[in-house]
Amino acid sequence: MLARALIVVLVALNLGVAAWWLLQPAPPAPPPLVSDKGGAELRLLPAPADMAQDVPANAVAAVEPVAVVSPENCLRVGPFNDRGAAEVAQAGLGVLLRDSVIHEEPGDAAGYRVVLPPAPDRAQAQAMAERVAAAGFEDFFVLNQGAEANGIALGAYRGRETAQRRADALRAAGFPAELRAQGASGASRWWLDGSSPDVVAVRTTFPAAQERDCAPQP
Repeated sequence: MLARALIVVLVALNLGVAAWWLLQPAPPAPPPLVSDKGGAELRLLPAPADMAQDVPANAVAAVEPVAVVSPENCLRVGPFNDRGAAEVAQAGLGVLLRDSVIHEEPGDAAGYRVVLPPAPDRAQAQAMAERVAAAGFEDFFVLNQGAEANGIALGAYRGRETAQRRADALRAAGFPAELRAQGASGASRWWLDGSSPDVVAVRTTFPAAQERDCAPQP
């Protein structure tokens, strides 16, 4: 009888322990590891294969090749002693000097005059002279004879630059001033103007080639 009672007691105890174990709450999750050295929190990234699966198929665009365009440089080649030499250079440079144009630069004259063209009669010439004086210009007179009779002379100059400044000032004031050479002129010089993507190649043949303003030449 005593042995049977002990067995019953042991079975009851085992059942009680099992019930207690099953009824225990789940243990809390361990706290995240935090460094006492500072810094940002570490996060796990998805594996490369997973990342590739998350990228849409149309997210990667094809890379088109970009054409490289060489800048155009405006050049002036010369001077040449005659037009024929400029034409030979033009043909020799070919596509190296695009849209090339030949320009003549007249040689310097012995002197230059600035004049207003003749008026129809003396009265109109005098009226024009009064307008010139009222505009603040000095050193002029009305011509009396010859092909320029009733014209107005506005000065004679040895250098073209000084004469050009005088003519430009008169034109800016509204007068039709003209610059005229007098005396024997020197020989003309010829220039070749154009644009090129390869300045070095042009200067290989014409070392004195000058870069110039790309604005249209007069």
